[in-house]
Amino acid sequence: MAAKTRFLSPSRRAFLLSSLAGAALVGTAPGRALAQDAKKLKVAGIYTVPVEQQWVSRIHIAAMAAQERGDIEYTYSENTANADYPRVMREYAEGGYDLIIGEAFAVEQEAREVAADYPGVAFLLGSSFKPDAALPNFAVFDNYIQDASYLSGIIAGAMTKSGNIGMVGGFPIPEVNRLMHAFMAGAREMNPEIKFQVAFIGSWFDPPKAKETAYAMIENGADLLYAERFGVSDAAKEKGILAIGNVIDTQSDYPDTVVASALWHFEPTLDHAIEQVRAGSFSAEDYGIYSFMKEGGCSLAPYGTFEGKIPQEALDLVAKRSGEIMDGSFTVEINDAEPKSS
Repeated sequence: MAAKTRFLSPSRRAFLLSSLAGAALVGTAPGRALAQDAKKLKVAGIYTVPVEQQWVSRIHIAAMAAQERGDIEYTYSENTANADYPRVMREYAEGGYDLIIGEAFAVEQEAREVAADYPGVAFLLGSSFKPDAALPNFAVFDNYIQDASYLSGIIAGAMTKSGNIGMVGGFPIPEVNRLMHAFMAGAREMNPEIKFQVAFIGSWFDPPKAKETAYAMIENGADLLYAERFGVSDAAKEKGILAIGNVIDTQSDYPDTVVASALWHFEPTLDHAIEQVRAGSFSAEDYGIYSFMKEGGCSLAPYGTFEGKIPQEALDLVAKRSGEIMDGSFTVEINDAEPKSS
C-alpha cells in the first residue's frame, strides 16, 4: 500500500486537542516551548499504520503538540507499507526535513542505510536494536513503559476474582514482551497464584482477530483481559468482564470495562530530540529512558468510573510502588523474553 501523506486538517486538529486535553487530566505537562526566535524545525513522521493506532498515536500527538507550541512544522505519512518505507524516508530527507521520526522494526537495515546517505538529517526511529556510533544521525527509541504496566498489573491482580487473566498481544517482540512481563509481575504482587493465558495475533492492527482470541480466553475462564491490542476491550465489554488498557486511555470508551491503563507519553522523547537537533548535538543515542516514569514518559491513567471500586490494599501498593519508582528505590524488571501462558 502506498503511503498516504497528511498535513494538518480541522479533523486532525480536533483529534490533537481532545487527546491533549486527556493528557492534561493525567498530569502530563506539555513540553517546554523553545525560544520564540529559534527556527522551526521541519519534522516528518512515517507510520506503517493509521495515526489512530495505539502506539503511533502517542508519537503523533506529541508531534502535533510541538507544532501547536510553534517548535516544529510537522508532516506525516500513515499506512506506509514496509516495502515503501525506505523510499518515503528518502523523499522526506530530500525535501529538506530536519528530523524524521517513525518506526524501523521491520526495516532496520534499510532504514539505517537511508540514514547513512543523509548525514545532515536526524533520524529518530522506534527500534528493537541499539544505536550505532558509526551512524551518528540515527537515534532509537522504544516504549519502555514497564513502570506503568507494572502498576496496572497490581490493579488487575486485585480485581480478578477467578485468578485467571487473558493477555492478547500483537507480536512477541521486546517492546510488547517487557510490558506483559511487568504487568504479570504487578498482578502477582497481589496474588502469587494468578494464572495467565498469553496469545499473539500476528498483527498490529486486526481488532476482529484480537476479539476472537479474547473470546477464547474468556471461554477458558479469564475474568479480566490485558488489552495490548484493539478489539480485546470490545470482547470484555460484550462478555461483561474487566480489561486493562495499554499505551492509551480508553476508559471513556469502555466506562464499565477498562479499570486502568498504562499510558505512554512520547513528549519527553520528542522534546529531547528537538533540543538536540536545534543545538546541533543530535547523536546516535538510545532514547528509551525518556519513556520511564521518572522522566515523565509513562503514567497510570485515572480510574474514572472505577474510582472507589478498587480495593484499598491495591491502591496503597500502587502509591507505595509509584513513590519508590520515582525515587529509585524500586526498579521494575525489564524482561524482553516472550511471555508464556501459566
